[in-house]
Amino acid sequence: MASKYVVLAIYCSILIMHGLINSLPIQWLSWFGHLGAFWNVAGVFALTILIPAVAKERARPEFIFTHFNTENGMGIHDKAYILAVGLLMSQYSVIGYDTSAHMIEETKNADWNGPIGIITSVALSTMFGWIYLVALTSIMVDIPYLLSPDNDAGGYAIAQALYTSFHRRYGTGAGALACLGVIAVAIFLCGSACITSNSRMGYAFSRDGAMPLSRVWYRVNRHEVPLNVVWLSVAVAFVMALTSLGSQVAFQAMVSIATLGLYIAYALPVLFRVTTARKSFVPGPFHLGRYGLVVGWVAVIWVATVTVLFALPVAYPVAKETFNYTPVAIGGVLLLSLAAWVLHARFWFQGAHDQH
Repeated sequence: MASKYVVLAIYCSILIMHGLINSLPIQWLSWFGHLGAFWNVAGVFALTILIPAVAKERARPEFIFTHFNTENGMGIHDKAYILAVGLLMSQYSVIGYDTSAHMIEETKNADWNGPIGIITSVALSTMFGWIYLVALTSIMVDIPYLLSPDNDAGGYAIAQALYTSFHRRYGTGAGALACLGVIAVAIFLCGSACITSNSRMGYAFSRDGAMPLSRVWYRVNRHEVPLNVVWLSVAVAFVMALTSLGSQVAFQAMVSIATLGLYIAYALPVLFRVTTARKSFVPGPFHLGRYGLVVGWVAVIWVATVTVLFALPVAYPVAKETFNYTPVAIGGVLLLSLAAWVLHARFWFQGAHDQH
């Protein structure tokens, strides 16, 4: 198994490739976006058919939908607790649909196509994601063995399950490597899209004067690409990964806050829409009409629920190695944000519309 320094070096190399891709002209970047969409759909479709077809031994539907792994070595034996924590997997997978909003300034007929892009992304991720997860869990037969660090994959359950299925069928695990390759390319393209999304957010914030050194980041080259903020996104992503060298607990807390912070950021505008701005909100060309308030409240309640779930311990007994620092991290960011607004930003920040 590679050391943490080797893993970090590989991660750095991938980040540099992501930065180079996002430094290309917008036409090329659009091509990578289309490739990512095609690869994810085609890859999931192929794996969904291939994996159950190859596996000689498959789990029964009752096992897939009703079994709880109470002997998980994490000290969690309550089925309701396992179900609650398991719901978080959907939050990790159904994410990134806000990219349509971040790319809105580079989208034709944006006031209509932007919302359509978000809804389409959520719908496809939900449908294909659910089918893919069912296919994948159908080969999770011997869970203790799949999680054992002594197996061929060193405890990586997905890799071991794929290897076992192909090895039993063909006597070789080459097919499993091919499947993992499909997943790896999808993750790579997703990472590139994340840099794209982050750089556009940074560009928008700096355009409105809401970032330190905004004049540096609010620059585009002759291809209209915000190069400075693209490489800022790469640098920040690398610095965040450095925490894994000192503390896996700190790194895991950062990963949790990255996911949970996104959902809180999604939910706050919706909360204001269904409360303080309920009567003053002016809808755009695309809106949900009278169903908007209902959908909004469901979204707010769900995000509030997963916020609590993300803060729960994922192992017992709770010690400094297993303590979930996500609430501390979230609270710290919220306090810093509120302090920055009260003490400084509210005196000068006018918002995009007022500045233009």
